[in-house]
Amino acid sequence: MRRIKLLEVRSEIGAGTRGASMGVDALKVACLNKGCDYFRRFNSVAVPDLNHVLFEKNHFPKAKYIDSIYTVQKGIASAVEQTLRFGEFPLVLAGDHSNASATIAGIKAAYPHKTLGVVWIDAHADIHSPYTTPSGNMHGMPLAISLGDDNRECQRNQPDPETEFFWQRLKNLAEPGPKVAPEHLVYVVVRSTEQEENAIIERLGIKNYKLDEVKAKGTRQVAREIYERLRFCDMVYISFDVDSLDSRYSKGTGTPVVDGLNVEEAISLCRALLDNDRVVCFEMVEINPTLDSENTMATNAFDILEAATDAIQNRLRMDEVVSR
Repeated sequence: MRRIKLLEVRSEIGAGTRGASMGVDALKVACLNKGCDYFRRFNSVAVPDLNHVLFEKNHFPKAKYIDSIYTVQKGIASAVEQTLRFGEFPLVLAGDHSNASATIAGIKAAYPHKTLGVVWIDAHADIHSPYTTPSGNMHGMPLAISLGDDNRECQRNQPDPETEFFWQRLKNLAEPGPKVAPEHLVYVVVRSTEQEENAIIERLGIKNYKLDEVKAKGTRQVAREIYERLRFCDMVYISFDVDSLDSRYSKGTGTPVVDGLNVEEAISLCRALLDNDRVVCFEMVEINPTLDSENTMATNAFDILEAATDAIQNRLRMDEVVSR
C-alpha cells in the first residue's frame, strides 16, 4: 500500500438515535478548530447514503430499514474493495456501526483467499441478529453478519420472510458465507451486552479485553497479546467505535457507557495496534454531534484519528523502504 484514502460513509440508518450522519463533518470542524490540514492531505471519496429513507415508514421491525442498508452496504463494500485493489489504505469514517460489516465484506472481496482478523474496540458486542435483537437497530448486528451466525439458540423474534431475504443477502455480500471466524475476532472494552450476546460470546469463545485488564497490562501488552491470538490471520481490520471511550469523554455518541477508555488510552491502543504490517483497514464510527456540547466528542475523536493516521503513515513508509 502506498497511501491512505479516506472513505466518508455518512449512512446512519442502522442507528437508533439520529445524528451520526454528521459525524464526519463534526470531525472536520474539530480539524479546523485545531488549525490542522488533515482533510487536505488525503484523497477522499463519499460513499452514497440513503438517509432520506428515515423520513419514510420502516417495514422491517426486527431489522430496521434493512432493504436500504443492503443497498448502502453494496456501495461501501465496493469502495473498500476498489481502494485496496488500487494499493491504497482505506481509512473509513462512518456514521453508525452497521456499516462495518460492509467494510469487512469489501476487504474479503479484495483478498478472498486471505484470512481476516478483526479487532473490535467498542462498548457493545454488536453481535445480535434479527432473531435476537431487542431493538431492531442494525448497528447492533454487524458482527453477526460477518460471522454468519444468527444465534438461533437464543431466538426471541420471528422476522418476516422479506427481512430474512435481505439478512441472507447481507451475510453473502461480496462473497458467499462468513467473512470472519470466531477465533479471529477480538473485543476490547466491550461492557454493555444483552443476555443473547453473552450466550453467543461464550459459545464461540470470543476474547474480550475488559477495561481492568487493559489498565493492568497496558495497551502495548494488550496489542501484543491480540496479535498473538491473531497469529494465523494474514490481515487485520480495526474498528473503533467512539463509545469505547468512557461516557465522561463520549457524550456525543448514541449510546455512551461508563467504565471505558480515556482519550490517552485510546490513542496509545490505536498506535500500538496500527504498528503492525498486517493491518489493512481502520474505521472510526458513531460520532453524533447532535448529542454533544461544544463538539467535545469529535474533538477527542479527532485527536485519536490523528494519532492513528500517524501510526498508519509511519508503517506505510517503513513498508515502502523495505520493499525497495
